[in-house]
Amino acid sequence: MRGQVGRQDETQQYNGITQGVIWQQLLIFFFPLLFGTFFQMLYNTTDAVIVGRFVGTVALSAIGGAASQIVNVIVGAFLGLASGASVVIAQYFGARDDEKVSASVHTSIAMSVLFGAVFMVAGILLANPMLKGMNTPADSFADSRIYMQIYFAGMVPNLIYNMGAGILRAIGDSKRPLYYLIVSCLANIGLDLLFVAGLKMGVFGAALATVLCQLLSAVLVMQCLMKSRESYGVRLREIRINRRQMTRILQIGIPAMVQSLSYSITNVILQAAVNGFGTNYVAAWAACGKADQVFWMTSNSFGVAVTTFIGQNYGAGKMKRVRRCIRESLIIDTIITITLSLILWFMADILIGLFTTDRTVIGLGRMMMHFFVPCYVTFIAIEIFSDVLRGLGDSFAPMVICVSGICVLRVLWVLIATRVWPQFSTLMWSYPVSWVPTGILLVLYFCLTWGRNGKLTDARNSL
Repeated sequence: MRGQVGRQDETQQYNGITQGVIWQQLLIFFFPLLFGTFFQMLYNTTDAVIVGRFVGTVALSAIGGAASQIVNVIVGAFLGLASGASVVIAQYFGARDDEKVSASVHTSIAMSVLFGAVFMVAGILLANPMLKGMNTPADSFADSRIYMQIYFAGMVPNLIYNMGAGILRAIGDSKRPLYYLIVSCLANIGLDLLFVAGLKMGVFGAALATVLCQLLSAVLVMQCLMKSRESYGVRLREIRINRRQMTRILQIGIPAMVQSLSYSITNVILQAAVNGFGTNYVAAWAACGKADQVFWMTSNSFGVAVTTFIGQNYGAGKMKRVRRCIRESLIIDTIITITLSLILWFMADILIGLFTTDRTVIGLGRMMMHFFVPCYVTFIAIEIFSDVLRGLGDSFAPMVICVSGICVLRVLWVLIATRVWPQFSTLMWSYPVSWVPTGILLVLYFCLTWGRNGKLTDARNSL
């Protein structure tokens, strides 16, 4: 049943995703996400900047090395699953099916609580063996364990915020998640300065500040959803698993989760290889990873915008608009990628210097950034077409392509090529070597299955 009372203008209220000039509406929706990426980057890097400057290189290695990679595995896995919820909600919202929007929203919140509790317990109990398995340097092992265990203690509010923000973005509201992110980011900076610089609590203080701010952001987003009387509003008594909606979410979310998890596990394997080169390389790798978050988080946010646009318009049966959105997204993402690549290339020393004053680490970080930055343009096809396909509800085949191309190929490169050429540069080549064939395969798959002679020519759409 499609509930439409009071809903005729609601899509227009959230940036006209299913109407208006596509590139303009896409940018209107994207810019709050873009600003959010910078605040998210600031949020994520505050610990590294303050710890690196007030505690030292070993502590920076602890929070930016193995512990960070393990956390990314877990959070990335959930965000992949959450993307399934966002797609389902966006499609139902575009179709103006209030009943299913509500059922999907409450199921999503219930899933975030359940998964958060499981991850919290597992992360705290398994911290030691996971860090040992990643060949964490002895001088940073204790701090890495502290940071990791405290971070996992706050996993429930972390996942609730991410799911809640995803719900708001799915219905076309990219502004309120930005506001909540700004508040929590500023709070994180203040608490980091208090705990680390002021009270000298070291890595423990940085982790505690992060967890407290994740709790704050979860409270803000839940308060927003609970106050809403629209179809996406949350009522505590209705938070439960709806089997039908959970099945739809899992059908889209599990492949995305496997894909994200595979990326993270691949990076963990690569991190273990980096660890073998010593603390300076680990610290430089961590600083480089934080610095180029400018690109990755911007690219990811644009991908969220694309997925939302595709999902809502596909749900509304506007196939011609879907095709136009794909073309215009490719153009915009190319402009963004080239611009950010130039900025990162010329600002490498300044960005790496934010995290450390060690000249050796800065030099290594500059070398890494100057290698990676020119390669980012090869990632455009992967970002756009994987997000487009996810918005259409097609996530299994892209998952197979991305896991095979990026993950399997990259791991084989690390395991085989580094034995033949045991230099650090060999590890870095694993990224472009895996990006190029994956992008080509995704484009071919889309053209053959969803292209002009494929499914997008059929305006009929069943959710």
